Amino acid sequence: MARGRPREFDADEALDKAVLLFWRQGYEGTSLADLIAAMGITKPSLYAAFGNKEELFKKAVDRYAERRIAFLDKILSQPSSRCAIKGFLTMFTGAEAPDGTPCGCLMVQGALVCSPEGESVKDDLLSRRMSNAKRLCERLEQWKAAGDLPPDTDTESLGRYVITVANGLVVQATGGAKPEQLKAVVEQFMESWPGARSQAETATEIRAA
Repeated sequence: MARGRPREFDADEALDKAVLLFWRQGYEGTSLADLIAAMGITKPSLYAAFGNKEELFKKAVDRYAERRIAFLDKILSQPSSRCAIKGFLTMFTGAEAPDGTPCGCLMVQGALVCSPEGESVKDDLLSRRMSNAKRLCERLEQWKAAGDLPPDTDTESLGRYVITVANGLVVQATGGAKPEQLKAVVEQFMESWPGARSQAETATEIRAA
């Protein structure tokens, strides 16, 4: 039996390029022509390897989520909620972004503007964000049980508050706000955080006084 022709491109590398393009331009703002040019493949190859534009977008979000969630889990595993949440929010300021990595979050800005034809994409991203918010609230409950947060903390409302600030940082970063400006916003937010300050933070504040 004759074997099909082998792919003449690296599918993982092509998908990584699609991730960056969707991240920068969003789902609606990215055309097939844009994808073909950025990924360096032909239209038939794109369809054969990844499906249509919507299927490719979902594969790109899967790739993005794998890496982002692994990093998120590492941040949220810290025993101090204050340190963890500060690290979490800093993710969205662009301050820690490697060269060439877009600002913000693909799951937020990927579908900020969607036509009715893109509703399934918008719904998929909403479902993913809700899942991440649930993970955050569960972690807040763990910090509360461990005594890092006050016993009367409403972790669901606190989690929603954190996510709202994170989404705002994404929009601001995408709109051109500088990382140092957004890091100042994070610092201001952390002033109201109910979790206990670490000894290192307390010592730093004493030296600065």
